[in-house]
Amino acid sequence: MKHLEGVTRPQQIRALTLSTLAFTTCFAVWTIFSIIGIKIKQDLGLNETQFGILVATPILTGSISRLFLGIWTEQFGGHRVFSVLMLVTAACVFLLSYVESYAMFLVAALGVGLAGGSFIVGIAYTSYWFEKEKQGTALGIFGAGNAGAAVTNFAAPFLLLALGWEQTAVVYAIVLAVVAVGFWVFAKEDPLTRARRGAGGKATSAKAQLEPLKYLQVWRFALYYFFVFGAFVALASYLPRYYVGAYDVSIAVAGSLAALYTLPASVFRALGGWLSDRYGARSIMYLTFIASLVCLFLLAYPETHYVVEGKEGQIAFSLAMPLWGVVVLTVLLGFFMSLGKAAVYKHIPVYYPENVGSVGGLVGMIGGLGGFFLPIIFGAVLDLTGVWTSSYMVLFVLVAVSLLWMHGAIRRMERRRLPELGEERYRYLPEIQDVGNRPPLRDERAASSARPGHEAGA
Repeated sequence: MKHLEGVTRPQQIRALTLSTLAFTTCFAVWTIFSIIGIKIKQDLGLNETQFGILVATPILTGSISRLFLGIWTEQFGGHRVFSVLMLVTAACVFLLSYVESYAMFLVAALGVGLAGGSFIVGIAYTSYWFEKEKQGTALGIFGAGNAGAAVTNFAAPFLLLALGWEQTAVVYAIVLAVVAVGFWVFAKEDPLTRARRGAGGKATSAKAQLEPLKYLQVWRFALYYFFVFGAFVALASYLPRYYVGAYDVSIAVAGSLAALYTLPASVFRALGGWLSDRYGARSIMYLTFIASLVCLFLLAYPETHYVVEGKEGQIAFSLAMPLWGVVVLTVLLGFFMSLGKAAVYKHIPVYYPENVGSVGGLVGMIGGLGGFFLPIIFGAVLDLTGVWTSSYMVLFVLVAVSLLWMHGAIRRMERRRLPELGEERYRYLPEIQDVGNRPPLRDERAASSARPGHEAGA
């Protein structure tokens, strides 16, 4: 990594700190509808499906925009793209305060959703500041900016009660604009972009950046992220409504309980990055999926009444998850999802070092689409079944499919393992490599002409 020559530790810490602060602010803005949407639902008389669409609409923009923002970050640098993105989003959030109809709320929500695209900009920007063996930890720390959802769940209910939802949006817009200006002034361009400009080199074309998307492996990573991130965003938006409806608590209490889920689901992402560096992302993904299945099975079990025949007659009893049980299980679920989020993104700089923006953008886009589709599915399934725990049933199926696909792919890789891959390579790669089923790494390309072509695979 020649572009890191001369980069000091303080410069790395500064870049990581500023990008994490910016992402935290953007994520807080991205999930604002999880709180103000409850008041809007009451004012407009929306049903559960309409509410799910409203909450999910910002997620749609934030997801789709990631692919394009990832490409632009590779071409123009994260410093410029991040700053401009925050300023444009701040303007959209401010205009939200003037909206009155449901249709216009959906349009405004599309603009607010641009905040979610900040993730891939920060991933590419941050990864270029760090060595390969430290990227997992650095990206885990950056990803802890998901704690912005906890900030919204804690703070927005009180702003909503004190100022109303319109002024709450104004406050969010002002804060985001201030952070955008601060990032432009104090952050520096990443060393890779700076080195390329200094050498007079041209940015990689969009077509070349999209080349890795033909590999099935990339789409498998995207499915993992559909759960660990998409479901995280979906639950962060849906839980306040769930607590209000299922347990009849106030908006303030619901927001605080939801924040207990979003906080560990965010801050422990740094731990997930460190664990992925140390033990490999494959092991962390197994831990994430298996633990999540256990949590989701318990959460999905609906309130059930039983009558059994005893020796002296019928015995009636009920099984129902108490509120404190849901809170504990969602906190545990969020913790394991945070580990999984870091583990997924540990793969990308290692497998696709020259396409972090485009590959990370696709994975982030698919993951973010989980945050769009899942709240709608939650609302629709709830309307159809009337069972509050149906949302957890949906997630249980999603995790089971992801785990089975991952395990099957890894078993195939192990059977086709090549002996020439050395011990050092195994130490840093996030899962067992299968040269016949992935694109060549940079240091293998010189010898690629002597080997058969590489095809997309598991």
